[in-house]
Amino acid sequence: MSAAAEPAAAADPAEVVIRRLRAEHAGEALTVQRAAFVDEARRYRTSEIPPLRETLAELRADIDDPAVIPLGAWLGSRLVGSVRGRVSADRMELARLAVAPDTRGRGIARQLVTALLAEVPARVRVVWLVAGGDSEANLAFYRRVGFRPVGERSDVAGVRLVVLEKPVEPGKPVDSTRVVAAG
Repeated sequence: MSAAAEPAAAADPAEVVIRRLRAEHAGEALTVQRAAFVDEARRYRTSEIPPLRETLAELRADIDDPAVIPLGAWLGSRLVGSVRGRVSADRMELARLAVAPDTRGRGIARQLVTALLAEVPARVRVVWLVAGGDSEANLAFYRRVGFRPVGERSDVAGVRLVVLEKPVEPGKPVDSTRVVAAG
């Protein structure tokens, strides 16, 4: 994630609209993602981190993949954040959480995560993610929204990653934020 720590003061929920991304949003979503992950690239002294290497075609493919739940956050007509949930069997990966740098600290990352968790399919038992091991603010954010560290690994650039998980109880909603249909 590159949403950094979010203070307690959140954006007015009426002003942020969360809805599914469509293929025509891919370019704007990629721009937000790249802007959001520049801080991570600087922190780890490499531009080889996957969110910066992802192509427009790859992002479009994710948006069109029925196993992916792609969500965006809009302030007015501007896309200011996005996240994707990749479902595989009874697990869902929370991936590419990104918030435009100039809109951080307004609760947008929390709203995106809450909305994604509200969309978890019934068969999913665990939501998991990876975050940079030196990204303390991001790790603290994920802990605040209920994720717990379960292990570590390295990515292709040699960056130490922390694997975090959040269990999902059968038949119990994870969170309750309404996602507006793509529009």
